[in-house]
Amino acid sequence: MKNCKVKVPQALNEPVYNYEVGSTHRQLLKDAIKKIKSERVEIPLIIGGKEYKTEKKVEIRSPHDHSELLGYYYKASKDEIALAINESLKAAKIWSKYDFSERAAIFLKAAELLSTKYRYLINAVTMISISKNAFQAEIDSACELIDFLRFNVYYMQQIYEDQPYSPKGVWNIMQYRPLEGFIFAAPPFNFVSISGNLPTAPVIMGNVSIFKPASSSVYAPYIFMQVLKEAGLPDGVINFLPAQGSEIGEYIFSNPYFAGLHFTGSVETFHNMWSTIAKNIPLYKSYPRIVGETGGKDFIFAHQSADKKALITAIIRGAFEYQGQKCSAVSRVYLPKSLYNEIKDDLFHEIDKIKIGSPEDFRNFMNAVVDKEAFKKISSYIEYAKNSNEAKILKGGKCDDTQGYFIEPTVILTDNPQFKTMTEEIFGPVVTLYLYDDSKYKETLELCDQTSPYGLTGAVFAQDRAAINLAVESLEQSAGNFYINDKPTGAVVGQQPFGGARASGTNDKAGSLLNLIRWTSARAIKENFNPPQMFEYPFMMEE
Repeated sequence: MKNCKVKVPQALNEPVYNYEVGSTHRQLLKDAIKKIKSERVEIPLIIGGKEYKTEKKVEIRSPHDHSELLGYYYKASKDEIALAINESLKAAKIWSKYDFSERAAIFLKAAELLSTKYRYLINAVTMISISKNAFQAEIDSACELIDFLRFNVYYMQQIYEDQPYSPKGVWNIMQYRPLEGFIFAAPPFNFVSISGNLPTAPVIMGNVSIFKPASSSVYAPYIFMQVLKEAGLPDGVINFLPAQGSEIGEYIFSNPYFAGLHFTGSVETFHNMWSTIAKNIPLYKSYPRIVGETGGKDFIFAHQSADKKALITAIIRGAFEYQGQKCSAVSRVYLPKSLYNEIKDDLFHEIDKIKIGSPEDFRNFMNAVVDKEAFKKISSYIEYAKNSNEAKILKGGKCDDTQGYFIEPTVILTDNPQFKTMTEEIFGPVVTLYLYDDSKYKETLELCDQTSPYGLTGAVFAQDRAAINLAVESLEQSAGNFYINDKPTGAVVGQQPFGGARASGTNDKAGSLLNLIRWTSARAIKENFNPPQMFEYPFMMEE
């Protein structure tokens, strides 16, 4: 936009709807659920703005009700993958010429559409297709995704405003260019907001992306693609490409114009991707940016001075919301023996109040795990604990996939701090308790730090400030997001930038300027208003 210095609106977090009984929001959401269930969606590939259907047709069913067919999606073959790469590179030539304010307008409009017209639809699809309750869907597919769009636009402006010092007679400019090529965005199933952020964060900075949604979560990302189209995103800037991971990776990572990976998923997949990229380094036009967040073995560490009710609430919400299918979910808890004896009855009483079932019944706190593979994996950990002489199931432990993939909230007690469920990521509603002697707080903090290869989230509960200070110091490297007297889940964009180190990823902090800067290639420009007229320097005037 000429003849003005554009300033994007101040980014503010989207207000969360509570869907309380009798509210208009609640009824509109229920109406959207009914509409979705009355239809059979067919989700095509979207390449260069055109829709494609292939011979690879996959059913979409509700995790909480196998009999409920929601529709179908189509998977790409090598021809569509090649086409998507070509369309991305064509779109890059056009998109890179858009001014930042023109790009900003598209994503701010998309945020507004999500906040209003599409809010109930995308929440309902999230509830029914990946089995989230109304509140979990609201804070994810509506609020957090809206926040990502608005705050990323705001951070883009901050990056562009960061300019170097210019002395007299010189003008120094820093240009933040998009990367040369395309970005591959590969999100997980569990957060629609991440599915939206991974392809759009690089695109906001002027890049183009190929977007491969998770196979168990295609429906809500497809709705988001419709939002982006309505907001005015040019064709080909984001190509929507459901595909087999191994097949798409073969073509993506061997293309000379592969410029970056934006990933959230398993450690194993990330390792394989990184290894493949490393082997192909000589092929690439530039060194690809690799930004990834994997998993966690997230903890709550309680001191004997902890607030008991707050601790119990944090364990239950942290471990069992969205069936523990969050990379930040609590899966190990360190409790002083005296405190455990004081809270165990109340903890188990509260767990007994948890209702499990379809998200259509708003009374249910927990729903189903996402698919058969997840059900088998989580069940295997519970069976392992049942058959071990080093552990005991204190609560839950039942698994039933007769109608849907339901697993009870499960609490395990072990006296082995290196027990399997204390060290390996489970990604389900399973939490393991380890009891320590009250006098060994410092030693057990060190044990907590050394137990897991991950370093994503963690929390300390204590009223004693010295105990808090010691935990903050001792656990400095064990969590990229650390919480004091709060559960280690529910990071908010603009407030707690999210990401961890160690085996948990590159810690590029989604929801902050630190992530967006990774999708730029800076160019320093110097203009001299009074260039020298001769080559000699003053020191040369005498021998």
